[in-house]
Parts: sequence; structure tokens; C-alpha cells
Amino acid sequence: MFYLWRRSQVPVKQPIKISRIDNLIIFLTCILISIISSYKLLLISPLNSEDIFSWLLTFTEILISSGVLIFVSKKENPTISSRQIFLIITLLLAVQVMKLALASTISPLSMIIPPALIISQGMGSITALAWVSIASFSWPDPANAINNNLFFILLVCSSVVSLLGGRIRSRAQLLQLSFFVPIGSFLSQWILIGKDKISLTNKQDFVLANGDIFSDSLLLAIVMLFTILSIPIFESIFGLLTKARLLELADKEKPLIRRLSLEAPGTFEHTLLICGLAEEATRMIGGDIDLIKTGALYHDVGKLHAPNWFIENQDGSKNPHDELDDPIKSAEVLQAHVDEGLKFARKNRLPKLIANFIPEHQGTLKMGYFFQKAKEKNLDINEYYFRYKGPIPQSKETAILMLADGCEAALRAMNINASDKEALETISNIIYSRQKDGQLDDSNLSKGEIFLIKRAFLNVWKRIRHRRIQYPTTKNNTFS
Repeated sequence: MFYLWRRSQVPVKQPIKISRIDNLIIFLTCILISIISSYKLLLISPLNSEDIFSWLLTFTEILISSGVLIFVSKKENPTISSRQIFLIITLLLAVQVMKLALASTISPLSMIIPPALIISQGMGSITALAWVSIASFSWPDPANAINNNLFFILLVCSSVVSLLGGRIRSRAQLLQLSFFVPIGSFLSQWILIGKDKISLTNKQDFVLANGDIFSDSLLLAIVMLFTILSIPIFESIFGLLTKARLLELADKEKPLIRRLSLEAPGTFEHTLLICGLAEEATRMIGGDIDLIKTGALYHDVGKLHAPNWFIENQDGSKNPHDELDDPIKSAEVLQAHVDEGLKFARKNRLPKLIANFIPEHQGTLKMGYFFQKAKEKNLDINEYYFRYKGPIPQSKETAILMLADGCEAALRAMNINASDKEALETISNIIYSRQKDGQLDDSNLSKGEIFLIKRAFLNVWKRIRHRRIQYPTTKNNTFS
């Protein structure tokens, strides 16, 4: 019973291992944050045991909070890298330093909300909310405690930015956010703090006038605007993959995708069909639709190195594999489309999460056709040489793409009069063969999600399978 229960649950996704040196750097940064956040408590004179205990308590609290923040980020993003964890911790360190150096000059809204936007865009809303909680509650200098109403406004605005930032899908929406959040902040402060805090006549230190409602809101708008402009830089340096970036990469006029459509039109058409299957399945299980749509577009770009060696790009006149008549070398050509695809990904600076689709959609699958050809020639050779190098899918999205890739050709080849039961049986057989081969072991797909994926594939097949009415022909061809 225990075995059956365990098999029915979602597999545990293991976080990516981080090297010891990276862990040490992150830990030392957390120690530095704790020191900066608590050292003011040691400057009290005379210093007694209660003050030392208070400092130690604050130091430990900040250190544990930093650890909790890292834990939350890993739970939300099991594939998070050390660079991205370092970004989260560094932003917390920068904010704590700014609180000490500029607390009397800059509004806390301008210190905490912009980093929350970066984190929510790159690593998700939950991580951003955890970061906001720690950054808002820990103030290094007790003398600079903020007004309770302002603190409430800070929490509300930063939480709104964290929640919306994780869902925003375009740069235009980010610009709207940088406009509406400062306005909301201004109105909230006007209602809760008072009109007497608004001063438009004092031109000296107009923007850096902490405490003035209008100048605080204006500074927040300016800082948010610069943050939005700098997000592409953070994407490049720290390997962040925002939804806006995914949509930009999914543009079919991108040079690499345009090349694929011109030089390998059959592969491009196959890619579009797979996109439909994979997108529907991902939507059904609540996965990252933008990620799989973009990853699916680039998963076969390696076929650009030799388009005519793949059957979907052949015109039926001749097959280079028949002329080669060497199953081993043919298998090497198939593996090359993965190796070359990774080279294209590096050359075009594709994010790692997108590049992962190139090898993982094939995993370590067996090139069954050429392996059978080798056996027919009585070649004594290991099956290993007819398997892709992998790795097997490491995420739900790459696993779905592998299943869609396997089902697409089989579904398209089915008779138009085939029943739903026959189509579902075909889909189930293909998916079961991938499971039995161990291709889904690291994907984190549950039994229930696999069932939903089968239904999604069936729904797409039912949509694309349709009859055409035979129109009568006329001389002027006016029928459409």
C-alpha cells in the first residue's frame, strides 16, 4: 500500500546543486547583511549584557531570514542558479546599506519597490514577497523608524508589484505599472498621512525631499522607470528569464526562426504543430505556457546544419540516408542536430532554460529505425550507439515537448475516420513507451498530469482533424 501510494504522488524535484565556493560566497554575503543590519546596536554607550544579547538576537534573526529567503527561492524555482540567488541576496544587501546611508534622503518606497519588481519578474511572486517581507521589517538604524501609515503603504505597494510583476507579460505593461504604482502611492499617502506633506514650491532638493508626498512619488516613478530599462541587463548577467523576454524570443521574425522557416520549411511546420500540442497540454496541467511555446520554437533549430537529411524537409525524390547506407553514420547525423542546435543556441545567446529544450526533447531515446537497419545488416553493435546523448527531460515543460514530438507524427498519420478511442490508444502507447524507457523519471510529472496530457493531445487532434467539402468547379472559380 505504501509503495502504491508513493508511486501515485508527484515525484520530488531535487534542486540544482550549487558548488561549495558559491555557497560560501552566498553565506558570507548573508553574514555581511546581518552585520550591517545589527551593528548599530553595539554603538550604544555604555554597553551592557542586555545590549549584546539584543544585538546577537537581531544578528541571528537577519541571518535566519536570509536563509529562509534562499529556501523559498529554491522551493519556487528548483532550477534557480547560484547567480540568481546571489542577485537576491545582493539586492537585500544593497537595500540595507541604502537604509543606513540614505534613509534621511530617499523614501523607503523607492528603496524596496524597484528590487521587488526585478525579483518578481525574474524569479516569481513568492520569492519577491519573501524578499519584501525581510527588507521591510529589518531596519539597521532604529532611529530611522518609519511612520506606521507609510509602512503600511510600503507593504501594500511592494506586495502589489510583487504579485503583478510575476504575471506581467510585456514591457508595455511594466511601463503602466511604473505609472500607476506611484500614483497609488501618492493617493494613499495623501489620504493616510495628510495634505500638509505636499510641497510643490520648494525647488531645492525637489526630488530628494524625503517626507514630501509628491517628491517621494515622483522619485519612485523615476527609479521604477530606470529599473524597467535595466531589466534586460539583469536578464543577461544573471540568466533571468522574464515573460517579456520569452515573448520577444517567440517572435517568428527572429533571425534564427526565420532561417528555420526558409531553409527547413518541413521542420518549421512540424514545430508549429508541436507548439499547439505542447501548449494545450501545459495549459491543462498549469505549467509555464510562455516557456514551452518559446522552447518548442527553438527545439529543432539544429536541423539547419543539414535540413535535407530529415524526412520532413525532403521532396520525396531521394533520401541521403539511403545513399549513405550506413546506419551508424545516419545515427550520428541525427545526434548532430542536437549538438548543432546547442551551438546555435550559444551563438544566438538563447537563455539556458530555452536551450535545455534542444537536448532534453530527445532525452536518451533510441533511434529505432537505424538500429533496426543495423540489425538487418547483421552488425554486431551496442544499442548505446543508437541512443541520443541526453539528458532526459529535467522539467515538466521539456517532458511535455518530448511527448508532443512523439505523438505529433503518429496523430497526423492517422486515418481521418479514426475514432477518439483509437487516437487515445495511440497517444497512450507512445507515452507509455517513454515512461517505460525511463525518459520521464526526472521530469516531476505526476500520474494525474500524464492523464491530463493525454486528454489535451486528444483534444488538439480532434480540432485539427476535419473534413473539407468538395466544392463544384467552375470556369471562373468563384467558390471559396
